[in-house]
Amino acid sequence: MPEPDAQEVARRSTDAMWGGDAASRVLGMRLVSVAPGEAVLAMTVRDDMVNGWEICHGGLIATLADSAFAVACNSRGRVTVASGFDITFLEPGRLGDELVATARERALRGRSGLYDVSVARASDGAVLAEMRGRSRATGEPNPAL
Repeated sequence: MPEPDAQEVARRSTDAMWGGDAASRVLGMRLVSVAPGEAVLAMTVRDDMVNGWEICHGGLIATLADSAFAVACNSRGRVTVASGFDITFLEPGRLGDELVATARERALRGRSGLYDVSVARASDGAVLAEMRGRSRATGEPNPAL
């Protein structure tokens, strides 16, 4: 049997991980696209996602960014987890906003990776948050491959 190409590995890895990701599903996140080292996810801000100031809770924006980061860093076929991330909030999200998180691999050395994630409002492209994630491959076999 021939080895799968990089895009097929990304698709299979994402299908396996995303299929079991109940946390992202309950928040209504949608997988827009995946490629080796990259992922795009979307989420619409619902009324149960806003805080007392009627803006999207920062923890939920961070969760969207973290989920995009997870898909991107697992797209190469290795079981990978976050070793940490930092996020900067630039502008609030509001009820009804469609948020789009775009994750891109910046470096991959051995078992360690570095990823940047931008969370933007779909309607005008305004960047709401920037995240930098650090990943570590566990060495566990990927059940999808």
